[in-house]
Amino acid sequence: MKNDSGMKSAVPPYLFRRGGGALIVSLPHVSTYVPPTIANRHTEAAAQRPDTDWHLPRLYDFLAELDATVITATHSRYVVDLNRPPDDVSLYPGRVTTGLCPLETFHGAPVYLENCAPDSAEIAQRVERYWKPYHQRLAAELARIRAQHGVAMLWDAHSIVSEAPRLFEGRLPDFNLGTADGKSCDASLATDLEAILHKHHGFTSVHNGRFKGGYITRHYGQPANGIHAVQMEMACSTYMQETLPYSFDNVGASRVRHVLRELFDRLIEFTKKDKTQ
Repeated sequence: MKNDSGMKSAVPPYLFRRGGGALIVSLPHVSTYVPPTIANRHTEAAAQRPDTDWHLPRLYDFLAELDATVITATHSRYVVDLNRPPDDVSLYPGRVTTGLCPLETFHGAPVYLENCAPDSAEIAQRVERYWKPYHQRLAAELARIRAQHGVAMLWDAHSIVSEAPRLFEGRLPDFNLGTADGKSCDASLATDLEAILHKHHGFTSVHNGRFKGGYITRHYGQPANGIHAVQMEMACSTYMQETLPYSFDNVGASRVRHVLRELFDRLIEFTKKDKTQ
């Protein structure tokens, strides 16, 4: 792999751990790394990486116990957003959203210094170097899991600030379950996941609200073919400080993990049941 200056890069496009179960977890927005040739063109606001899905690998530290396959991005969404389609068609027509190579932060601050934004050729290059390898591996692992287990369960993990007026009104619910309006996973499974969230009265939740699932959920979720995909967009405030220094909240995280483990238990139960049908 080469970086933008033509030098060989030591940073792979993703990290990967293969598990033995039917569950695969995607973490596409957790990295803060930006290659220097891009970072040197960023504004001070972008340099803080405010739109990172902070601390999710730490929050989901139980995945190895579940024997899950995990694919983790190594580059910031400010390099290329792995949860956007490669042609950059809007996932939410008529709504404000960020693109394949974001030009503005969630709060509307410019990502690039004046006259430093990437042109179409550079965007295409980033897709080739960073976007495609992640998706090729994700697609291959889903196919492998489906062939091995008869079913594959994809969980796309995200988090976001609880208040971002440019993107949504008011305060975001704590747990935002997305199933592409019911198209990306089995309906009974979605109902069960929703019920689990609703019984935890200390948290707020919604199913297919503002966040219905991005490209990953919509593209890979094919329940008729045995591949079920769910997106979880959590409010950062549930497990961390939402402003600098973005510190991790161990007490909050423990409460969130309790809910997540219950959701994952249901996912695993479903994969075992689905194989017997």
